[in-house]
Amino acid sequence: MNQTRQNPVREPGGREQNFVSAVVYLQGGEARILRFFKTLAEQLETHFAQYELVAVDDAADPAAVAALRRWAASCPKPLTILHMSLRQGLEASMNAGLDAAIGDYVYEFDSTELPYDPALIFTAYQTAQKGSDIVSVCPARSRGAGSGLFYRVFNANSRSAYRLRTDAFRLVSRRAINRVHAASPHLPYRKAAYAACGLRMTDLEFDGQLTDRAAGRFALAADSLLLYTDAGFKLSAGVALAMMALALAELAYTLIVFLTGHPITGWTTTMFVLTLGFAGVFAVLTIVIKYLSLLVDLNFKRQKYLIESIEKIQK
Repeated sequence: MNQTRQNPVREPGGREQNFVSAVVYLQGGEARILRFFKTLAEQLETHFAQYELVAVDDAADPAAVAALRRWAASCPKPLTILHMSLRQGLEASMNAGLDAAIGDYVYEFDSTELPYDPALIFTAYQTAQKGSDIVSVCPARSRGAGSGLFYRVFNANSRSAYRLRTDAFRLVSRRAINRVHAASPHLPYRKAAYAACGLRMTDLEFDGQLTDRAAGRFALAADSLLLYTDAGFKLSAGVALAMMALALAELAYTLIVFLTGHPITGWTTTMFVLTLGFAGVFAVLTIVIKYLSLLVDLNFKRQKYLIESIEKIQK
């Protein structure tokens, strides 16, 4: 169900009254994770009267989780730790975090890396208040050649008006979350789903670069190209059409040999039947590929997740 945008109401002290959630995928060592949460909590406490922290433990460092638990005992707002049953990867784990979050706006931190000015956390919210349902905070420099190639292929074949790029974190409204979940309960690639949902997106850029590299990104890239773009269909159809053209060329060659040359007895008839048959097979394959691409569009993959336990830590 769609939800209307929250009005920017402030308390007398100047803090925003909209409830915000921050979902964080735990990655890195104890010192880095603690530094990130302290910085995040400081920003949220300064600017928001109501907020919650949701940490997703996807087989994270046990020492870091224990340290986070101790820190949360003195945090002014509650911290929820989702312990995944087994390592399930970034996208499935963050889907679990999104389902647990209850905020009017939700920050998605795929990493505890901090290459940007923490003030951008609130700047993203201010940008959302100006009419954007999805705000991405992006580094000026790409993470690598592979990442750049993926985004070029994706954007060239996507039907969305918005271009995807590497981002450090994003802020999404409850309306955006509801809309993409209406299409599919489990998002195979959240960033692409937001771009395809039809709501306004805005990029904020900072001078920096991300260094974290999550595992399984190649498989995610392949799934995303199939689900959210025409790249898979175009490639498959191109191969099928090329093979059909090759079969038709062989058919033409066979007819020329039959009419002008000295064909071997039986060879011309055999090649004629084979090439004509292969041409028909590849023509049918082109049609089948199109129908399969439509089925993929209509039925997203259900990437389910398993949660072992949920901790709620409050001061």
